[in-house]
Amino acid sequence: MKKKRIVVTGLGVVSCFGNDVDTFYSQLLAGKSGATAITGFPCEDFPTRISASIKDFDPGEYLDKKQARRVDPYIAYTMVAGKKALEHAKIDAQALEKLNKERCGVIIGSGMGGMRIFTEGVQTLLEKGNRRVSPFFVPFILSNMGGALLGMDIGFMGPNYSISTACATGNNSIIAAADQIHLGHTDLMICGGVEAPIIPMGLAGFCACKALSQRNDAPEKASRPWDKNRDGFLMGEGAGVIVLESLEHALARGATILAEYLGGGISCDASHMTEPRADGKGVALCINNALANAGVSAEDVDYINAHATSTPVGDVAEINALHKVFAKPQDIVMNATKSMIGHGLGAAGGLEAVVTVMAIKSGMVHPTINLEDPEPNIGFRIPTKAEPHQVKVAISNSFGFGGHNATVVFAPFKG
Repeated sequence: MKKKRIVVTGLGVVSCFGNDVDTFYSQLLAGKSGATAITGFPCEDFPTRISASIKDFDPGEYLDKKQARRVDPYIAYTMVAGKKALEHAKIDAQALEKLNKERCGVIIGSGMGGMRIFTEGVQTLLEKGNRRVSPFFVPFILSNMGGALLGMDIGFMGPNYSISTACATGNNSIIAAADQIHLGHTDLMICGGVEAPIIPMGLAGFCACKALSQRNDAPEKASRPWDKNRDGFLMGEGAGVIVLESLEHALARGATILAEYLGGGISCDASHMTEPRADGKGVALCINNALANAGVSAEDVDYINAHATSTPVGDVAEINALHKVFAKPQDIVMNATKSMIGHGLGAAGGLEAVVTVMAIKSGMVHPTINLEDPEPNIGFRIPTKAEPHQVKVAISNSFGFGGHNATVVFAPFKG
């Protein structure tokens, strides 16, 4: 059976650079860092006191004010990014009513779900007793509830579930959503990833893992993928959401097509709970699976949005994997979005899918900042300032704790 063609028609973000996709990408092209000192809670005693936090978040008209006060931030981020993606796809209230909502769905995953609500609920239980725990405690900690509430608001009755594969969540969700269209179950899917982890418990947990940069005196210099002086990742947060449609559906409603989704691949390292396989075997398998699913060869790829978290082990492991797949790395432009917005964990794949589509749409790729003393033998061409690049085929990588690997493949749309 001939595989349905799938296109990207809308993008939505909630980020440290705001909630507008064009502004978000312009800040990346400018090489701006979203890293700052953490001010949302006292953290003077923490070894890491910096992050790429979302400050002064305003859900605007995308979320009821009362609900916005109640829900966990990850749910609010989901609602705003999802609705903005629909808006970006030119699906307003009138267009929404013309859709067959039984054939429209939502798959937006979160690695950790409602962490703030969970920690506040535990504190309430310990300090005030079980009778004071909120009746919303269970619904608002669930990782599926962001997508569920979005589906309720817009009336989408098709597949609606969440995936949680740590930092691979966003890409896994996009691949699963595309599969629903390929299988003929849906015409349109809203998909991506979301996370709101920058709270005392989230920061403490990653500090305990010794995974975070401690460059507290220079937050904007903390995230430095592939640099010899990197000392861990910078926590980020937010949501990255895309609208996928079958080509037939997009053309029928006169949608503006931003890019084509060619395919995706997944694998598992089956090696270590938190560290990637040093030889890159699992990641190479994932990328090869993605290319096979997309129907393209390694020679076709000329842009990679790398996972590149700025951890000492992870950056090198990804490079090792990429060298197993790509024989001519010097012909491929590669960059690291996390150098500016930090590591969004479950949101990372969604945000970086947005970045990859924007690179295709704009013909410009953003720099990787803080790459002052590169690791030897990287091989790929890494811009340190924004530059023009007409992408032919792009991949975006995401890898998560548990050895979860997921890669998505995009290209310019050709009718």
